Amino acid sequence: MSTPVKLVSFAIAFTCVLLALNFGLRSSMGFFMAPISNEFHYGREVFAFSLALQNLCWGLFQPIAGAFADKYGTAKAVVIGALIYALGLFVTAHADGILGLNLGAGLLMGMGIAATGFGVVLPAMARMVRPEKRAFALGLGSAAGSAGQLLVIPVAQGFIEAYGWHTALILLAGSALLMTFLALSFKGVTNSEQSTNAQDTQTLSEALKEASKHSHYWWLVIGFFVCGFQLAFITVHMPAFLTDQGFDESIAVASLALIGLFNIFGCLLSGSWSGKYSKKMLLTYIYALRAISIAAFMLLPMTAMNVYVFSIVTGLLWLATVPPTSGLVAQMFGLKYMGTLYGIVFLSHQLGSFCGVWLGGYLYDATGSYNIVWWMAAGIAFLTAIIHIVIDERPVARVRAMMAAG
Repeated sequence: MSTPVKLVSFAIAFTCVLLALNFGLRSSMGFFMAPISNEFHYGREVFAFSLALQNLCWGLFQPIAGAFADKYGTAKAVVIGALIYALGLFVTAHADGILGLNLGAGLLMGMGIAATGFGVVLPAMARMVRPEKRAFALGLGSAAGSAGQLLVIPVAQGFIEAYGWHTALILLAGSALLMTFLALSFKGVTNSEQSTNAQDTQTLSEALKEASKHSHYWWLVIGFFVCGFQLAFITVHMPAFLTDQGFDESIAVASLALIGLFNIFGCLLSGSWSGKYSKKMLLTYIYALRAISIAAFMLLPMTAMNVYVFSIVTGLLWLATVPPTSGLVAQMFGLKYMGTLYGIVFLSHQLGSFCGVWLGGYLYDATGSYNIVWWMAAGIAFLTAIIHIVIDERPVARVRAMMAAG
């Protein structure tokens, strides 16, 4: 793929479908919490811990998957990841205790998601298109993940109701295998990136050293922790939270579907605006609006209409952080090792996800309520908005010198 592809092309379309499957499959796991917990007579903390472990493993393996893709090609990373992803779903379907749940839904699914998700695929998309289309491509990829949440969650819920959670997971495992075919869209991306960076002789160890000494990179890492905390908590615990409030399961399905639907628009807008305006200020506004929306959701009466409004607002802000965050990594350090450097940022995101999912289950079992975690999510979102104001989004000196040299 020595020639950049157009945004309207089979390569981009296949990539978007792959991200839709990756995101949609994992987003449906929250609907398995009640049936699995009821069958094994566990509290919610047990399966919540498995999903928290999934997010943690996803984050831990993300830099490894990114480095593998940077060196051996995105296609190989995605094929291996898809096989592991499917295996994780299959093992979860046949789990007969805590160990099986942690191995399948936790370790294996986390590894598979890392190799088939944003941390590996978005850098490849950035390399596939022309520089002026890069920000929008990142938004398009993020929107595709949202479309997966919108489309896959109702299907997964339908599978559970029709066949039970065991068979539903096996059917989802079969869907994960489709990603091995979609990986063909990345064939040759590595060669394009090598030619693009022909004058860049930086090694991986030098890239890691450069980023580790750049304080504003660490502010970005810290900020993305909060994004993971909020998204994972809502994805996993929103169905149970709404059930506790007396709503039918259809309200929870509609809530997450609305998040997925409006996230499409949020990602496209964020991708477009990231190419025109300050990325750090865009992130500041996103996190501030998240804090306000969560606070309003907790203070206003818990009605179906307010649930829908909150879901729409949350959807607009859901993955809107991804295009400017991944774009800032590329803007600061260049594309050559973007998979690795963004993988580290995403590790922080997943550490936040682990805390959000696990604390949600732990504090619910301890207090009988999710209120503490909701207010925690609002508070740290406000602090994160402040953090992003001070980030220096200029390219590092090495990249500026390369740009000056043409």
